[in-house]
Parts: sequence; C-alpha cells; structure tokens
Amino acid sequence: MKIRLGLLLFMTSCALTAHAQKDILDVPYKTVESGPLLLDLHLPGNASGPVPLIIWIHGGGWRNGSKATCLPFRLGFTQRGYAVASINYRLTGEACFPAQIEDCKAAIRWLRAHAAEYGLDADRFGAWGSSAGGHLVSLLGTSGDIAEFDVGDNTNISSRVQAVCDYYGPVDFKTMCEVYKRFAQPDSPLSKLLGGPISTRPEAAKAASPITYITPDDPPFLIVHGDADGTVPVEQSRQMDAALHAAGLESELIILPGAGHGGTAFATSESIEKAAGFFDRHLK
Repeated sequence: MKIRLGLLLFMTSCALTAHAQKDILDVPYKTVESGPLLLDLHLPGNASGPVPLIIWIHGGGWRNGSKATCLPFRLGFTQRGYAVASINYRLTGEACFPAQIEDCKAAIRWLRAHAAEYGLDADRFGAWGSSAGGHLVSLLGTSGDIAEFDVGDNTNISSRVQAVCDYYGPVDFKTMCEVYKRFAQPDSPLSKLLGGPISTRPEAAKAASPITYITPDDPPFLIVHGDADGTVPVEQSRQMDAALHAAGLESELIILPGAGHGGTAFATSESIEKAAGFFDRHLK
C-alpha cells in the first residue's frame, strides 16, 4: 500500500511539474500620455521549444474591464501547451478610436519583438476576445494589411495574427445601429468609442468596423454567439461569417441556443474543446 501511495505521489508530482507555469505580470509594452500600458504573460512549464501564443483582449464596452479577466488562462490553456498574454488598452474615458486597435497591435508587435526572450513562436499568434474584445480581435484579424493602425515602436514587425476566436463581438456598426438604435445615442458606448454618435461619425464607424477590411489573406475565424444576446445582435456574427466565406476564407460560426451576452454557456467543456480544437488546428 505504501509503495502504491508513494508511486501515486510521485506521478502526481511529475504531473504538477509538467504543468508548472510561469506568470509574468504587469509588463509594460507601450507608453501613452497617462503612463505605461501593461500586459500579463503566462508561460507553460517545461516547454521543449517555442510555443504558440494566444492573446486575450477583454470586453467591457470599450470603457471598462481589464487584463485580469483572462478567459484562456482561467480555462487552462497554458496546460494545453499555449502561452497566454492578456493586455490592457486605452479605454474610451482616455481616448477614442483608433487608440484601442493601435494599442492591441502595439502589444502584438512587442510580443513578437520579445518572442525569443519568452520562448514564443512568433509565427503562431492567435487572438481571442469577447464583446468589445471580440470586436478588437476581429479587427486585428481583418486589418493586418492596414498600416495606419501600426504606430509607435517596432513598426518593422508584423502585427498580424494567425487565428481569431471572436466571442459575440460587433463587426459592422452601421447595421448594428439599425437593429439596436440605442447604440446611435450620444451617450452610448459606441458613441464614446467613435468620438460622437454614428450620425456625425459615419467614416469613423466604417473605419472601426472589422467587416470593412476583409481580404482573402485574412486568418481563419471561429465565431461564437448566443441567439438570445440582447446587447450585440447575433446577426452581427452571421453577417461576419457570411462575409468571410464570400472572400474565400475559413470561418466557423457557432450559435448557442438560449445564450445571452456572455455567461456560462461560453465556458462549458464543449465550448472549451471547440476553441481548443480551433487553435490546435491553426497554431500547432
């Protein structure tokens, strides 16, 4: 019995060691007027070589939220052999669009510039986000060839990503405002993002919409949305999926029956395996 118990403890210790990870928190990747923008980096333990990276971008209506709510880290993606980065970006209380996408792209360039230092595979970067974060990862996916969003340091380094997982993010602000007219109000989160209501900022709305930039060289997408979402209409994801397919791109759309804007439906074992399978196919 003691031998068996000793063997079990030894095996458990090996498993814990194999899954040990390194957490590097509050790393400055860019400096803006208010100070440094920070990211967290979670590295898998005992990696045998450079590992793929998933960059998490938080939601919160572009006005709230932080890097602390890192879904792929909480769902154990470091144990699946991924490095996970979670970034802060300027919220609308500090700056309007395009500051948010400029910050996201700056973080990706910084991570590529330091890939060798942290054991990252610079050719295998994926982006994952929800709600406003879903909007930003979709914009990362479609604007890889838009030089205007690459400003600041490391502009000689690509800000492209190789896979995008979009959880219920808006993608076409014009059509979203037609469905949910509250987004067109001057005090809406979207108006704060654009620097004014869409009626006065139509070009900014177009520039901020991921669907504007779709080209045949964009990365594959996994899009997940609840059909009872009362914040971002599910038609946004259907529209994005159709536009990606029309451009000859790979896109998988998963509609979760009865799911709203977030919630446990997006973190079930089935949802986790869908996301893991998607990233495995494209980043491993």
